[in-house]
Amino acid sequence: MSQIDDSLTRADEQHFTRALPKSAGAQVRFLVKQLKSTRETARLLGISQRTVERYVKDQIKQPKPALAARLASEVRRRWQPLVRKRARAKAARTTGLVIETRARFGFTAAPGSTDDGRMRRITQHLPPEYASRLFAAQEAGAGESQLRAIAAEGLQEIYFKDNGARADSLLVEFTDIDYVDFAF
Repeated sequence: MSQIDDSLTRADEQHFTRALPKSAGAQVRFLVKQLKSTRETARLLGISQRTVERYVKDQIKQPKPALAARLASEVRRRWQPLVRKRARAKAARTTGLVIETRARFGFTAAPGSTDDGRMRRITQHLPPEYASRLFAAQEAGAGESQLRAIAAEGLQEIYFKDNGARADSLLVEFTDIDYVDFAF
């Protein structure tokens, strides 16, 4: 499960200026326009080309739940790419991003201190450098473990180490994520 990747994608939706297409026909027409082919749309959705053509002509109106989920996901992923790009560029250059999470944080620290992981709910603003690294890694196709490591490093430096003001030797492990949400 790619929680951080999905959360970054959901954060993009906060910047959309137009609503996503609601009907199955409108969603399929959007995908056909983006992919420039009913054949490619059919391959992407895992259905026949003729079924795609029927959705385009509104001959079929209600997709099965699994297809409806795939369809909504693919439309959401491709919706308003320029708006998404501008919002991400602004976050990577100036504003940074906010992470809200409930997860288990384990620590590797100096002897005599606690290193037992425990569930914490944290809401923290991360500076633009971490936003930039997260976006670059996501666009490069980084796995969940790499995205999690970047987020953990950001929380380690900003939240736990207070920008270098305390706990110099502290290393944070970001595991057992209950939920994670980003906003930028």
